Amino acid sequence: MPVLRILIVEDEMIIATKISLNLTQLGYEVAGIIPRGEEAIAQCKVTPPDLLLLDINLKGTIDGVETAIQLQREKISIPIIYLTANSDEGTFERAKKTNPQAFISKPYKKIDLSRAIELAFSRVKTTKNTFEAPQKTPLVHSEIPYILSDRIFVRHKNRMVKLFLKDILYIEAERSYCRIMTVETEFLLSMPLRVLSEKLHAEQFCRIHRSFIINLNQIDEVAETHIVISKKAIPIGKTYKEDFVKRIRLI
Repeated sequence: MPVLRILIVEDEMIIATKISLNLTQLGYEVAGIIPRGEEAIAQCKVTPPDLLLLDINLKGTIDGVETAIQLQREKISIPIIYLTANSDEGTFERAKKTNPQAFISKPYKKIDLSRAIELAFSRVKTTKNTFEAPQKTPLVHSEIPYILSDRIFVRHKNRMVKLFLKDILYIEAERSYCRIMTVETEFLLSMPLRVLSEKLHAEQFCRIHRSFIINLNQIDEVAETHIVISKKAIPIGKTYKEDFVKRIRLI
């Protein structure tokens, strides 16, 4: 599974290197270290990271706050955590207006960095764009996943795992849990299927049974009483059949 990519925009290389090492130790991928705001904007246009660690007091033509403002003007929506040493009140007020996910004071501690990133994840809403992180065997967690327009994020060992909705085959209820199946991995979420169904508004998903939600784009076969996805026969419940048939016809 893809790991959360974090771009470091920091002109003090010693600090940037320390942050990079800490991020790697925490299980994240460092998308790069960039010392100037202009360069960060250019990179974000080409390959947007999942999260920006952005120094407020950047040297160069524009500071960190102006970097964030220009990204927002370009409609590049990336969650931001500001790094700050001794910003004046005016700069701090400008920074607040860009709606950052968190602030980290320098010098920082590794736990501060970890908690700020976790806080950034927790503030992601389903109507906004951005985030996540990885694993290969069933992942179990007790929190509601963060659901965006094209992906969901689940927590695992202080990291956020990114799972693109298109890669989900189906979701199966298992008592008070949900088992999300992909070709390579399965995720076990400690929440009822009903709750996940209410939060999962993506058009490609359809509940066809009290125990199953399927990805319509992953269907291999459709029969009278069941469908097949990746060699798995999934029953079509009577209560859900009419809606399912309508969705199939629309597709």
